[in-house]
Amino acid sequence: QVHLVESGGGSVQSGGSLRLSCAAAGMSENTYCMGWFHQAPGQERKVVATSDNYGVTMYAYSVQGRFTISTDASKNTLYLQMNNLKPQDTAMYYCAADFFPSDDHLPPNCFEWQYNHWGQGTQVTVSS
Repeated sequence: QVHLVESGGGSVQSGGSLRLSCAAAGMSENTYCMGWFHQAPGQERKVVATSDNYGVTMYAYSVQGRFTISTDASKNTLYLQMNNLKPQDTAMYYCAADFFPSDDHLPPNCFEWQYNHWGQGTQVTVSS
C-alpha cells in the first residue's frame, strides 16, 4: 500500500519561499509518475507540477519559472521548491503518485495522468 506524507507548508509573505516535501513508502517499483497539486477553497484541485523516474518534469503555466519539482530517490521523497510566492498560490497542496511494474507501463504524460495515491495535504498561505 503506497503511503504519501507531505510536509513543509506554512505562511509566508508575498515574494517568499517554501519547500514542500512528500515522503513515499510502501512501493517496490522504480518506475513512477509523481506530482504536486493544489486546491484553493471553492475551487477544483489543479496540477502544479509532475515528474517521472526519468526526470521529465512539467509545470502549470502559472508556476513556471517560480516552482521546481525534484526527487531524491535515496530518500523516496518528492520536493516542490516554491520561490517568489504570490497570494494566488494560497491553497492546500497535495502530493500524488503512482508506481508501475516497468517502463512499458509508464504513462506518456504524467501531467495528465489520473493519480490513484494521494497524501493528506499541507497548507500554503501567502499574504500580500
